[in-house]
Amino acid sequence: MSTVPQPTATDVVALLREALGSRVDTAPEALEAVRADKSGHASAGAPLAVVHAASVADVQQTLRIATATRTPVVTRGAGTGLAGGANAGAGEIALSVRGMDRILEVRPDDLLAVVEPGIINAELNAALAPHGLWWAPDPASREISTVGGNIATGAGGLLCAKYGVVRDAVLGLDVVLADGRLLRLGHRSVKGVTGLDLTALMIGSEGTLGVVVGATLKLRRLVPGATRTLAATFPDVRSAAVASAAVTASGIQPAIMELMDAVSLEAVHRLLRLPPPTPGAAQLTIQTDGPAAAVEAEGIADVLRAAGGTVALAADEAEGERLLAVRRAMHPAMETLGTTLIEDVSVPRSALPAMFDEIARVERDHGMVIPTVAHAGDGNLHPNFVFQGTEVPAAVWDAAGDLFRAALRLGGTLTGEHGIGVLKRRWLADELGDDQWQLQRDVARVFDPLGILNPGKVFAV
Repeated sequence: MSTVPQPTATDVVALLREALGSRVDTAPEALEAVRADKSGHASAGAPLAVVHAASVADVQQTLRIATATRTPVVTRGAGTGLAGGANAGAGEIALSVRGMDRILEVRPDDLLAVVEPGIINAELNAALAPHGLWWAPDPASREISTVGGNIATGAGGLLCAKYGVVRDAVLGLDVVLADGRLLRLGHRSVKGVTGLDLTALMIGSEGTLGVVVGATLKLRRLVPGATRTLAATFPDVRSAAVASAAVTASGIQPAIMELMDAVSLEAVHRLLRLPPPTPGAAQLTIQTDGPAAAVEAEGIADVLRAAGGTVALAADEAEGERLLAVRRAMHPAMETLGTTLIEDVSVPRSALPAMFDEIARVERDHGMVIPTVAHAGDGNLHPNFVFQGTEVPAAVWDAAGDLFRAALRLGGTLTGEHGIGVLKRRWLADELGDDQWQLQRDVARVFDPLGILNPGKVFAV
């Protein structure tokens, strides 16, 4: 019995070029660029080609060829991920949707916009502002990350404690399946519960179920009213975490509540050439917004003072932005210390003090310093493991695993917004349990029977 020969890499590239012409890029520098993301993790080899899709049809053609030739496909946006989830490697097609960056429709009356996946988060909001609208998800990477990438990872950010994460801000998705079929999921209405919620299933699926080629986004109106920003310092990070939990318990809802430990605060002050902070001090930076911003800020200040904080209220919005700039400079500050593995765990907000206790324990047990910032308003922490070189040392992974298990013990989760990708897949079953882990793998195979979409990520063993 004769067998059909498997297409070679050359055959696959030839088929892509025949269908997509100059959109197929095999230049060495293009192949190298899609091997890594902002995590520093890189795939073991270079992909066959990068397809620079400009339309839904380009995506469909690519996936039809991939299915016919059994060639894996890794969807790529701006490459700003922190879990290795969009890194393309040997034998794979890197499908870039970065060039699909149009706003297709804005409906102020319905509070929605329809966009392509490659549009940058901040550029979308700049375009929405003249309509008196904005899209709430606010990741720290908003100036460089795409809406499609935000959707793929279920991103959050500084504002999500009050305004929610990506899952709360998407009404519908256009998705191309592995075999090239186009699905239109979700709805344009405020309510819609017909059938299973496949839109929610796609959000955070990291390219393992399909390729997002369009998104119907739920918008908010820009509400007139000043913001008020304050910073409060505490003698140690645990005291700051207790104070943040007290703010949550008070019932006042800040738009932003960010916590920086002593090491991260000192590094940022050094980077920005600010006066050194008090040794050991941690800082909460909080912003209120809307018509009640001033009253809420004063109420929060009272809570923080009662918790032992030294509070400084910004005189105006410009000074408030300078306070927030300290928090936003965290990642560049860490880069001055060495190579950084930026991690991402979440715990119930009341468990923040206990999680900082666990981080201190991991530091002692493993003999390392772990600078940590937190979206204290929703319990999402970003411990940073700093090391020298390009490969994460085994000792760092041991410490990270210890920290992950501590978060799970406290009722938390492995990731609040970065996703699983490559870097956390070994711990996924620890959180889900064997039955749910297998069920999720089975669901993925319904959408992608051949297993060609982003293989080796999330569910891989």
